[in-house]
Amino acid sequence: MKTFGASKEFLMGDEIQWETVGEGVQRKIMGYDDKIMLVDVNFSAGGVGPMHQHYHSQVTYVVSGEFELTIGDQTKLMKAGDAFYIPPNVMHGAICKKAGKLIDVFSPIREDFMQ
Repeated sequence: MKTFGASKEFLMGDEIQWETVGEGVQRKIMGYDDKIMLVDVNFSAGGVGPMHQHYHSQVTYVVSGEFELTIGDQTKLMKAGDAFYIPPNVMHGAICKKAGKLIDVFSPIREDFMQ
């Protein structure tokens, strides 16, 4: 596995550019080392995080909005204040019903986000 080091200790959100990662979906990598990563993700209403899987563990906090979230064979409507856990190698995806923000935490780091 490639080593990426670590982010700065203090990251100012206004100094980090949004990266468009899909129609209606943008993200900012907010902090990381080789073991953990925090990502701020903004969705416009109708934005889609397509079904996918990865070997990383993921915990996500719903800051705002509403999301139809599928993990494996379960689908639930998630809203501000909710959180979810996605085990490694489980298919998952989201459809944004009301514009909102998610905070994703991955372990280990999502190397593919660093490309």
